[in-house]
Amino acid sequence: MEKLIYALWRDPAESRDAFNARLLGPVADAIRPHVRALRANVQDETVVGGTNPRFVVTQPQMEAVVQIWVDTAYPPARAPIEAVLGGGAQRLEGWLVCESVPLPNRNHPPRPGEPTDGFSQVVFFERPATLDAETWRRNWQDEHTTVATDTQSNFEYTQNLVVRPLTEGAASYAAIVEECFPFAAMADRSIYYDAVGDPAKLESNYARMMQSCARFMGPAGATAFRCGNMSYFPSPNYDA
Repeated sequence: MEKLIYALWRDPAESRDAFNARLLGPVADAIRPHVRALRANVQDETVVGGTNPRFVVTQPQMEAVVQIWVDTAYPPARAPIEAVLGGGAQRLEGWLVCESVPLPNRNHPPRPGEPTDGFSQVVFFERPATLDAETWRRNWQDEHTTVATDTQSNFEYTQNLVVRPLTEGAASYAAIVEECFPFAAMADRSIYYDAVGDPAKLESNYARMMQSCARFMGPAGATAFRCGNMSYFPSPNYDA
């Protein structure tokens, strides 16, 4: 099995609500026969507010992320999927990734065709030119993983190592991370950093997180796409 991730940009002439409804409805239905499972991350009114991390480097920023599990990333097999996604967005970029799930979602299991509780933060980042590939990977996966789960209130943490781009002109990201948090963490820094009622722990967790991120993200930082609707669509032949 292989995993594909696509970022989508909507046409500004189309409202966000209409774009989301089409992506979660007709687009998902058209893709379903070609995939083992599909996860659509879209922005909605639940994530408009909030003050906690949203790092915008890509301009304009993507407005939806679609994660797909397929038997093969062979181009003819991807063609009908990309045709449907491309027809539903003004711009489409895709990557083949290698997925690792250090923190599976056991607290808020996804319900097919329904929004998942909480909000999701999908982060796209590049490898700094100052780091060779193995040092960068080790700093991120081997050393940062525990920091990410120890210092935050995330209930799901998924790492996607980018293998190669799938679409022409796709950005040269090295990795794509998805983290899921309770809604309250969006506006409360102490909840986000898992330090409610403990100012010293809050500052310690924040400092530890930032220091660790700097070891693999570099000065350019990353683009963090926040979404509040994480719908999961397993196909009939998918063994959950």
